[in-house]
Amino acid sequence: MSDERNGCSSCNTITGASTKDLLNQDLAKQVRTAYDRIDSRGMSSCLFGSSGTCCKVCNMGPCQIIDGVDSMVGVCGATADTVTARNFARIIAAGTAAHADHAREMVRGFIATAKGETPHEIKDVQKLHVMAEVFGIVTEGRDKNEIALELGNKALAEFGQQDGLLTMIKRAPKKQQAIWEKLGVEPRGIDREVVETMHRTHMGVDQEYRNIMLQSSRCALADGWGASMLSTELTDIMFGTPVPRRAIVDLGVLKGDHVNVTVHGHEPLLAEALCLAAEDAEILALVKKVGAKGLNLAGVCCTGNEILMRRGIPVAGSFIQQEMVLATGAVEAMVVDVQCVMPSVAQIVKGKHTDIITTNYRAKMPDAIHIQFEEHDAMGSAKKILIKAINNFKKRGDYYIPVDQKIDVVVGFSHETINYMLGGRFRQSYRPLNDNIINGRIKGVAAMVGCEHYKYADDVHFKIAVELLKNNVLILATGCAAQALGRRGLMRPEAAAEYCGAGLAEVCETVGMPPVLHVGSCVDNSRLLIALSEMVKEGGLGESIGDLPACGTAPLWMSEKAVAIGQYFVASGANVVFQNLPVTGAKAFNKYLLEGMKEEYGACWDYEEDPVKLAHKMIKAIDEKREALGINKKQDRVLFDMGMRRDLTTGHAGIPGVGCGQK
Repeated sequence: MSDERNGCSSCNTITGASTKDLLNQDLAKQVRTAYDRIDSRGMSSCLFGSSGTCCKVCNMGPCQIIDGVDSMVGVCGATADTVTARNFARIIAAGTAAHADHAREMVRGFIATAKGETPHEIKDVQKLHVMAEVFGIVTEGRDKNEIALELGNKALAEFGQQDGLLTMIKRAPKKQQAIWEKLGVEPRGIDREVVETMHRTHMGVDQEYRNIMLQSSRCALADGWGASMLSTELTDIMFGTPVPRRAIVDLGVLKGDHVNVTVHGHEPLLAEALCLAAEDAEILALVKKVGAKGLNLAGVCCTGNEILMRRGIPVAGSFIQQEMVLATGAVEAMVVDVQCVMPSVAQIVKGKHTDIITTNYRAKMPDAIHIQFEEHDAMGSAKKILIKAINNFKKRGDYYIPVDQKIDVVVGFSHETINYMLGGRFRQSYRPLNDNIINGRIKGVAAMVGCEHYKYADDVHFKIAVELLKNNVLILATGCAAQALGRRGLMRPEAAAEYCGAGLAEVCETVGMPPVLHVGSCVDNSRLLIALSEMVKEGGLGESIGDLPACGTAPLWMSEKAVAIGQYFVASGANVVFQNLPVTGAKAFNKYLLEGMKEEYGACWDYEEDPVKLAHKMIKAIDEKREALGINKKQDRVLFDMGMRRDLTTGHAGIPGVGCGQK
């Protein structure tokens, strides 16, 4: 580890002013972080692994494949295309499995809540009724918990289902469903698709890359239109559907005179229980007894996004900042469950007063304390965790909090919120959004999702976003990408005037919304699927998601989940651009992802290292969709007669340019 971090080769990738400030303090120089580990490796990534052509699915290898060289195929004869397709499929299966296991726990917690076995309650009854209708559940004359129990049991059955189709794929546009039926990629059961993908990529099974990718699409769709969508919808029903609220993010949200407890991971059952327990009289009394002015809960990574959206609880850091949160020396405990928790966190706090508390039997680590979170005794578990943290307060030594580093954000943009925000209480609708896309004020919609990455400069998300915004592309963001954009000030309504083109700025000003909408955690990308489906349903922009002027990116993807997300967007008809993909070592397979899939799904993958060029690839994809729709031209202004005005109260008048911001 170098004390001269400003001179290390990895320092140009350090994320944000708060991290740079902290790493320049003597306190932080005592710990070894990911930046130090990257700098000391002294080696580049394996060329075979990064291009997707290293095969290790059997014990005859590992085999390193060179496309087109007869002597450099696998021992079994597997070509670069077969190997790369299998590796890519396994990434998708792993990402889907992570979301599926997350979702299963949320469904189980939902069922327990319906039975009255948790401290939570069914909060969003309206959404409960919407989901009950989707699942064919009778609601009239029934108690909300009775309806919720039936919904929960039907949702849980979708994981182990062997035949038939997942219920929520019928929420997709009819044309989209027809595409899936024709290709044979309609997901049957969530777990079945993961298992079949792993089986088909086992040695000696599926060898044809197109066939492998059909199953990969089916697996990914089981994530987006199955597991992730179930998790998001049932979590909203149980904890409340997010609504816009102001909050703060970054390391400065920690408080020197408070007990600081950070919650890190992905399953909001734990985080919500901690929020409730933090208000308990016994806990508050103990906080006072140890001499603290209060208990400060703060989020990290996607659990942070969940409680930020629903409760306005501040977020201390994203995935890439988890070590920095601990390096402040001001955290009494970091409470973790599953996914994206780095093993290094326990080493960062070794010998210090901070506890790393694991809470899920699936995810333990050396040098951490394990307190199992029991959903049937959620308050008891949460209080036990908080008591352990509070008792650490008096042991705290030197600490440093970058107090000036906290950024205002506006978050909480669920599908329902966007619908209401655009159309109002009595005329909730995506009509204003569609109309402003048709009239050209908004060029299209971009999704910026996924992770952050230690190997890339911290301004990648920002550079892409600025380029999109000045070209009038509205951005919906999730996961750590959302936090990155929030830290750069793009989630304030005021940002529209500073960064947007004239058309998008006018729409944002009229509605009073930021140009980048925080839509939730990485599992909440299913909200984007519903939003895109609603845009199709509203009319005027084609008959499928593949017709919409929309594009997605997870430029700094780190997790396998991001690739699964990307695949379910492509299979749903939305183009997706990453900075890189492990597929470049196989010419035919690479060409299939970048071109061939478009013939099947109406969308394809792409990749581009340079962030500005990446943004323009997204803009080009959006423009192509606009051209195909015949809307990529200046729209004439239209004066309304009384008949046309009356039509607005009952439906769309059929005139481009009607809606939000029209003058």
